[in-house]
Amino acid sequence: MPAAVVTGLTAALAAAVGGRGPAGGALTVGAVAAGQLSIGWCNDRADMGRDRASGRRDKPLVTGEALPGVVAGAAIAALALCVVLSAACGPVAGCVHAVAVAAAWSYNLRLKRTVLSWLPYALAFGLLPAFVTLALPGGPWPPLWLMAAAGLLGTGAHFANVLPDIDHDLRTGVHGLPQRLGRRRSVCVAALLVLASSLVLLVAPDGPVTRQGWAVLAMTVLLCALALLRPVRDADARLPFLATMGIAAADVAHLVLLTASVG
Repeated sequence: MPAAVVTGLTAALAAAVGGRGPAGGALTVGAVAAGQLSIGWCNDRADMGRDRASGRRDKPLVTGEALPGVVAGAAIAALALCVVLSAACGPVAGCVHAVAVAAAWSYNLRLKRTVLSWLPYALAFGLLPAFVTLALPGGPWPPLWLMAAAGLLGTGAHFANVLPDIDHDLRTGVHGLPQRLGRRRSVCVAALLVLASSLVLLVAPDGPVTRQGWAVLAMTVLLCALALLRPVRDADARLPFLATMGIAAADVAHLVLLTASVG
């Protein structure tokens, strides 16, 4: 997911749980924003050779608008700022966020090309609700089901995110799990993972199922059917991607509402 989306999700979660005031919430969001910037710039620098070989004119490192050393330095500076801001949220919260960001860096530098490409997404997204709640007074951990749902959502987003670029990735030496499975099976895996996330959010919390939960499940089933029944070819690659992202957006909204109730 783009850095702005992850940062926005963090802001929504922080606002939902409250408890720290505007300054505390801004500190949490700032730590995540710095981490996301470091991850993005690290990825751009790590992919520079592939992007140049593919003629990616949308990449500043390919067009010469940005220098490799500057991008690498910016990534390290953003990472250092992330560490400082995360530590200011509390020692346990800071360590949790450090693990999440380290997982994302490991994806950029190595794991994206392996069968374990999904693991950093599962870990980083699963830890995001924990970072938000651990930064609260008293440092409570969120329920395990909330972390599991976030991890499933993040892993599903990984499979969906690579759909439009699978062929390009294979030509340039990226053989993560979605690329190994191929576009058709990756669509199925992405849909099943976000559906599983929706089901966890529906049945795991205490109390009766809410109307919002049923609405999210209905939307999830509809979009899963759209993604799975449509033939998946190069020209259609963005349709299942967008359908899966639509499910993810509904899950995120449900996740925020549930976080508010357990925070």
